[in-house]
Amino acid sequence: MELEAVKKLLERTSSEGEEMYDLPGSLFDPLIIQGIKVDLMEPGRIVCSMKVPPRLLNSGNFLHGGATASLVDIIGSAAIFTSGAKTSGVSVEINISYLDSAYLDEEIEIESKVLRVGKAVGVVTVEIRKKKTGKIVAQGRHTKYLAVSSKL
Repeated sequence: MELEAVKKLLERTSSEGEEMYDLPGSLFDPLIIQGIKVDLMEPGRIVCSMKVPPRLLNSGNFLHGGATASLVDIIGSAAIFTSGAKTSGVSVEINISYLDSAYLDEEIEIESKVLRVGKAVGVVTVEIRKKKTGKIVAQGRHTKYLAVSSKL
């Protein structure tokens, strides 16, 4: 996928993605990434930022672990696209270390780097940091099976 297409996929506004809400199972990703901004994109690397919105808070009033895992999944998949892959594949393994909390309206930075994209497997790292201090909120590693197209 072209870099500009990856950026558009991540930064679409809710009004631009309204037709997506009509599709089954398409609510979750837009809910997580609404308000995300792509700060830097190059082949194999993507850096995004966003302010932590109320909809992504847990009962302790900080970024929910499930939302964090979804950011690792979504931004990691976008990094795979930046490497020229035709598909971002399906998750095989995802590992996340939760190291700190991010609170309401705190700006976070999400950086993903491709470790490897081969014919069948892609592996990325994703780091979520507090933008102001650089303190790491979470580190993730995501392995995806990239569907091999049939020769039939």
